[in-house]
Amino acid sequence: MTGGRRVSPRLDRNARLLGEEGVDRLAAARVVVLGLGGVGSFTAEALARAGVGHLVLVDGERVDETNANRQLHALDGEFGRFKADALAERLRRAAPAAVIESFPEPYDEASAARIVPPGTSYVVDAMDTVVAKLHVIARCLDLGIPVVTSLGAARRVDPTAVQLTDLSETHTDQLAKDVRKYLRRRHGISATAPLGVKAVWSVEEPRATLSLPGDEDGIPGTRARPAGERRRDPRCYGSVAFVTGVFGLVAAGAVVQDLTGVLPRTPRLLDEAEQSRRRKRDISRETGDGNDDQDL
Repeated sequence: MTGGRRVSPRLDRNARLLGEEGVDRLAAARVVVLGLGGVGSFTAEALARAGVGHLVLVDGERVDETNANRQLHALDGEFGRFKADALAERLRRAAPAAVIESFPEPYDEASAARIVPPGTSYVVDAMDTVVAKLHVIARCLDLGIPVVTSLGAARRVDPTAVQLTDLSETHTDQLAKDVRKYLRRRHGISATAPLGVKAVWSVEEPRATLSLPGDEDGIPGTRARPAGERRRDPRCYGSVAFVTGVFGLVAAGAVVQDLTGVLPRTPRLLDEAEQSRRRKRDISRETGDGNDDQDL
């Protein structure tokens, strides 16, 4: 670099918005992204290009052709590779100065200590497994690690309906309801008041997933249960990149804002009274729902 410049040209535009101190904070951070699908791949890409110095990518699944409509690593030549490896290779080209680790395995109780050790700067939960989401949220709260969780992005077509709030403020989202309910039941964590866990979610009512000709022979990208196995077939939801990608970018924004201290000045779309009304409605539904005793 010449002329006394400290900031790499790759991060020049970031520094002009976030400041040199903000860029330094990102460079010193270790951020974990759990789940590298239509949400997490966009989060990881944005964080790498924002200048996060140590990025940990975690996903035990392989790239499938059905991922091509919404996942950044789903390209010709990548199908069949582990998502974590394929995305790590892509991001090392975008951010060669960063340390980008690949964990091609699922996050669970056994792997948690290795993947999310004490001292982690931030965790992004972009997983679609409720049990794993509960575990990482509880772990982060216990260790004092900031965490943002992504909720239901499938079955939606309105990217302008995506919200970033505390988990306690979520509604219109079955996954959010399940996470709140089972945090209380399994981990003793109440989410009826602000919890300090950020959530990315949508106020859009989910749409039905359509059937297509040929589904009777199997849905691409899903694995039917063996004959005689009692568990139901895996669910397959429709989803689009212009919604899942927004979820991922909003999550990345939350991480960058918190790590740098550069916060938005955007007014809330809902006033406090409306937020309170919606939360009371959802809490009432949770406590009065006859299906609440069903375990996951």
